[in-house]
Amino acid sequence: MAVESSSSTWSQRFEEGLHPAIERFNASIGFDITLLQHDLDGSIAHARMLASTGVITAEEAEQLVVGLEQVRSEAAAGQFNPGLDDEDVHFAVERRLIAILGPLGKKLHTGRSRNDQVGTDLRLWLRGQIDAIDSALVRFERALLDQAEAHAEVMIPGYTHLQRAQPICLAHHLLAYVEMAERDRARLRDLRKRVNICPLGAAALAGTPVPIDRRHTAVALGFDDVYANSLDAVSDRDFAVEFSAAASLVMVHLSRLSEEVILWASEEFSFVKLTDRCATGSSLMPQKKNPDVPELVRGKCGRVFGHLQGLLVMIKGLPLAYNKDFQEDKEALFDAVATTLACLEAMAILFEEGLQFRPERLEAAVGSDFSNATDVADYLVAKGVPFREAYQLVGGLVKGCLQEGILLRDLPLERWQQLHPGFEADIYEAIHPRQVVAARRSEGGTAFDQVRLQLGRARVRLEGVA
Repeated sequence: MAVESSSSTWSQRFEEGLHPAIERFNASIGFDITLLQHDLDGSIAHARMLASTGVITAEEAEQLVVGLEQVRSEAAAGQFNPGLDDEDVHFAVERRLIAILGPLGKKLHTGRSRNDQVGTDLRLWLRGQIDAIDSALVRFERALLDQAEAHAEVMIPGYTHLQRAQPICLAHHLLAYVEMAERDRARLRDLRKRVNICPLGAAALAGTPVPIDRRHTAVALGFDDVYANSLDAVSDRDFAVEFSAAASLVMVHLSRLSEEVILWASEEFSFVKLTDRCATGSSLMPQKKNPDVPELVRGKCGRVFGHLQGLLVMIKGLPLAYNKDFQEDKEALFDAVATTLACLEAMAILFEEGLQFRPERLEAAVGSDFSNATDVADYLVAKGVPFREAYQLVGGLVKGCLQEGILLRDLPLERWQQLHPGFEADIYEAIHPRQVVAARRSEGGTAFDQVRLQLGRARVRLEGVA
């Protein structure tokens, strides 16, 4: 590929090339080559727009398009390998185009700047990545739903403050994460609307006297609208911050679930078994099986959170309009996207084939504590006892049971009736864990019939989603 000297990048004002160390420091080609396909798409749309407004001829536009498609073909064949002296992907493409077409290639940059060009490329790229993350979220949700449906009649201890609170349906627990993922999808859909605004045509900062048609390129590139203010168009990075915030919440949800899986897989809980597909061993202790997937997901949150903080700090003091600081947005976004996608895929695989719930252990767990104490109070409330009075009575009863080392289910009926005459033989059914779960039929509750409705609604939501 023919290249010019580094000093020829700039106007005649410059007499010398960059210091080699500054050239390396200044260049972004090492990472913004990621935007190559989007840069080519934007350039093709720009060339055709220039022809439509009479700035160049239709024949010139088509020659430019052919040249740009040649660059695309060379890249696919591994023959387009720009170096540091190209500085960034935009100059790399333009230089190669000039080498292919001669002076005609120099017309492509008419009516635009790298400032609006990079903003366009980045939005085109991020738009596609948001769609990819949405698909990854759907796969993750389906993996959770499959497990939930397979365990719709299984119970698990429900916790508050990491203390056993009330027994719940295991499917209900998993569905909570499906709801979180749906909120993540909704946030990304909303964000995509703001990503899908075209800055092309804002030029460096003030627009251009060249008779361009901004809406022509916007429509060609699939944008919904154009920026109303040229200064804002080239300096807006709100969408990058918004994406990082949305990605951070995705990671928060994955991390919370990861922490639970790590606990569930421990010997102390033993609620799940890790399969060999998603676990590793110890280099020293032959008995170990480690929950590497959820541990890594939990740890990778810091990367995405850090990118959010870095972007906020990067833009907080920038005057209008474009500043070189904006070069720092790309690596942050690229890594935030890659990390989020990788973690979603890993967690989906974990729930597809990396763990097995242990229903027998879960059933035993919900029957060996006092998480049915609230139901004793509710039983008395149904008999007309004020809740606070019932609450105090049951609290004293639990205290006595703890001192005696017995559970509520072990108390003879006489003891119940000594506590309050409203107790009858049906108290044993009322405090059975399965009945405790089944009784919570309020909308959105953990009752088995309510959970079946929730599972059905969740499946319907995902019908037809690719």
